Amino acid sequence: MAYRYGNRYQIKLLPQSIEDCIASDDPVRAYDAFAEALDFRELGITLDSHKIGNSEYYPKAMLKLLVYGYSYGIRSSRKLERACHHNLSFIWLTSSLKPDHKTIAEYRRKNKEALAQVLRQCAKICIKLNLIEGNTLFVDGTKIRANASIKNTWTKEKAQKALKHIDERISDLLTQCDVIDEAEQGSLVTMDKELKDQKTLKSKIKGILQELKEEESFNTTDPDCTRIKKGKNFYGGFNFQSTVDNKKGLILSTDVVNEANDVNQFASQINKANQILGKKCKTAVADSGYASTDELEKIDKQEIKVIVPSKRQASKKELSLFAKERFTYDLKNDYYICPKGHKLIPYRLNKENNRVYKITDKKICLSCPHYGVCTKSPTGRTISRLLKEEVRQKLEAQYEEPSSQEIYKLRKQKVELPFGHIKYNLKFDSFLLRGLKGVKAEASIISTCFDLVRMITLLGVPALVKELNTC
Repeated sequence: MAYRYGNRYQIKLLPQSIEDCIASDDPVRAYDAFAEALDFRELGITLDSHKIGNSEYYPKAMLKLLVYGYSYGIRSSRKLERACHHNLSFIWLTSSLKPDHKTIAEYRRKNKEALAQVLRQCAKICIKLNLIEGNTLFVDGTKIRANASIKNTWTKEKAQKALKHIDERISDLLTQCDVIDEAEQGSLVTMDKELKDQKTLKSKIKGILQELKEEESFNTTDPDCTRIKKGKNFYGGFNFQSTVDNKKGLILSTDVVNEANDVNQFASQINKANQILGKKCKTAVADSGYASTDELEKIDKQEIKVIVPSKRQASKKELSLFAKERFTYDLKNDYYICPKGHKLIPYRLNKENNRVYKITDKKICLSCPHYGVCTKSPTGRTISRLLKEEVRQKLEAQYEEPSSQEIYKLRKQKVELPFGHIKYNLKFDSFLLRGLKGVKAEASIISTCFDLVRMITLLGVPALVKELNTC
């Protein structure tokens, strides 16, 4: 069988242009059309070809480079620079511009706020194309590593221990200085230098302790990141929040917060998504990590159906014989009745500001045949009741409805799928930029990449390019 050989030195009568090298259905054309459809003034990037001073790379070309690079897992400024020299699709996308890695990194650093708004405009385009309807929204979060080592994370205990060690070292150095001075042997220069270094370190750690007055931990590399636990280990990271629309599984909005859990995020994330939609969604769904009665109530008051299981419902454990739910509550007279018919009356408020109910006489519990099973306390059985217990019960009953269960079954495939693509296909397991502004910019870009991939899958490149050109 004969072989086909190429000849890179073959001279053609009409040389090919870069445009001829990219097929009409190549995905890079969709990324180009998307960037052209963005309103750069709304993003906060000024396009002025008459600016005075040294010339700079066209901002649209730089944005195209970042979005397209992130879509294929190329985030490093040096790798993006290399792609502009060797990858034909990158060469076509930038129209043969070849910015160096410093220029790319500087553009990304200077335009953090603008890049954080890219997903917002992408979502609005999806709404125009009828790909997002905004009726049912799913919220979830995932932890992403920060560009900061956990070794640079300080807690109060670590700082106080370091201060104690430094004080001991300073005391030891002063003693050695006195000995050297008396003996007139050795050099005080080395001692003075180390003593100065120790005092500088002590001053730095005192500054860290000052920062720790309001925070549980503080990272000296990226002060905005938080300490996140994974198994038995800790790492510096952020909580990446995502709100996904039910219709086509497109990301509507994202946010990055420096809280290690999701318990305070539900209301704020749904409200941000509704702001982009320009209307209120009908249903909001999340897992039990968001089960804060105060947070869920904020959305419930807006007449939005909340489908979020409580911790008890998520665990799917059967109630014990003497669980709180087995006790009867008298709303009119405000007391509980235990399964044996004895009263538990209001007693006090606990640390969580919940009302505690206590048996009227501890002797009743101590003489009960179920003592040791119902309670082992020598003061008798107590029950804690939320001040908004009725709201919690309403939301739990709402979650149990058959229609709610059908919607909740879709949660994993809708809101967790984007995280799977972002973290495992695009290898986005850590941020490159530091600070909340930087990580929010990266979260916006990577979420936009997911939406563009979905749009290409749903519409195809030629149809999507046509729609984007009319936006």
